[in-house]
Amino acid sequence: MKLHTFKIGGVHPAEHKITADVATVQAPLPTEAIFPLSQHIGAPAKAVVGKGDKVKVGTLIAEAGGFVSAPIYSSVSGTVTRIDSVVDATGYRHPAIIIKVEGDEWEETIDRSAALETLDKHPELTAEEIVARVKWGGITGMGGAGFPCHVKLCPPPTAKAECVILNGVECEPYITSDYRLMLEHADEILVGLDLLMCAAHVERGYIGIEENKPDAIRLLQEKTANRQDIEIVPLKMKYPQGGEKQLVDAVIDRQVPAPPAIPVSVGAIVQNVATAYAVYQAVMKHKPLFERYTTVSGLAMGKSANYLVRMGTPFAQLVDLCGGLPEGDNKVLAGGPMMGKAVASLDVPVCKGTNAVTVLSGSDAHRGKVQPCIRCGKCVEVCPMGLEPYLLATLSANDMYDRAEQEQIVSCIACGSCQFTCPSHRPILDNIVIGKGRVMANIKSRNQKK
Repeated sequence: MKLHTFKIGGVHPAEHKITADVATVQAPLPTEAIFPLSQHIGAPAKAVVGKGDKVKVGTLIAEAGGFVSAPIYSSVSGTVTRIDSVVDATGYRHPAIIIKVEGDEWEETIDRSAALETLDKHPELTAEEIVARVKWGGITGMGGAGFPCHVKLCPPPTAKAECVILNGVECEPYITSDYRLMLEHADEILVGLDLLMCAAHVERGYIGIEENKPDAIRLLQEKTANRQDIEIVPLKMKYPQGGEKQLVDAVIDRQVPAPPAIPVSVGAIVQNVATAYAVYQAVMKHKPLFERYTTVSGLAMGKSANYLVRMGTPFAQLVDLCGGLPEGDNKVLAGGPMMGKAVASLDVPVCKGTNAVTVLSGSDAHRGKVQPCIRCGKCVEVCPMGLEPYLLATLSANDMYDRAEQEQIVSCIACGSCQFTCPSHRPILDNIVIGKGRVMANIKSRNQKK
């Protein structure tokens, strides 16, 4: 089996895929569901419900706030108790809709049957209709930054899509939610890929999967054995292979230039396998996005599991399902240990992009003592974007943002490979993220003055 990978940098953190063989189960409903209005890149959604309103599962509760935005649907039935600001996974307070859960009544328009719907059974589904349903369903990227899916399907006039690549890599340690989804809903994912290809007007599709998921590779290869338009691409294990630019390099051997270039600039539209599944549900089952697969895992946890979780469910409930936090020091992450964010409270709710709740305990919950940089160059060797992380971190720490922009700080994908490999435990990524934010703000300000 030929294995592909990206060409520049990368690291090999311990896998800790302890839930790989754990079948997904439905998480219980919360007693109160919390829906932040900022669950995606772009403008926050705008609430269309108020205190006292009754909602069902699948009721629209917030409309898109612009083209680069996405609507939000209730995952529960009950009563809106308030619209308030809550602390989300970013650590900041943002507006949210809070709903008291009462029963589990669904909107009648949602098809809850298990019957598989395929594109050839629905000749009425034009590319435009598929994009419209994806936009209606509030579908966003479910493996990364939460970019609205319909925007990717409408590339700028200067770019032409040639293929759709589904990201089934899941290279972060601990996380297995996408792996379980591929094993448990392969047919729906493939129909989702068909829909994305139709919407993008392309005739070629790929699914990239790392070699540590042989069952998923084998299953999807069997199901596409008679398909000439879809290829399952086995990949070497290397982090951050799930990054869009790294995946494009690994799968079709094309390199995406520095921003503002994006994958479609070289002909590829990249979506996560969970996004493809959500596209299938929205287009074929009239089911908007309100639940997702989420891994809850930790080496010291009494139990680790994969759950189908209604969005708005607090992290605390999922942690309790796994026996609660271990004794001693713990760090709870929204996501995995490489790119996940440490949460300040377990009241943080599951959102569209919450693929995992990871609990690091004991020494894993602490950073090493920061030492002086020894100029070893390891951060440069592992950077998958070919940057000089030590330099970008130093420039950011000294407020030298113009120089940082010249050194392509905006190309950083915040994968954390530099900080992972640093023998001096320098806060390299922390400084770069702050610096990148300032540089992006400067660029936006300049563009507004033009």
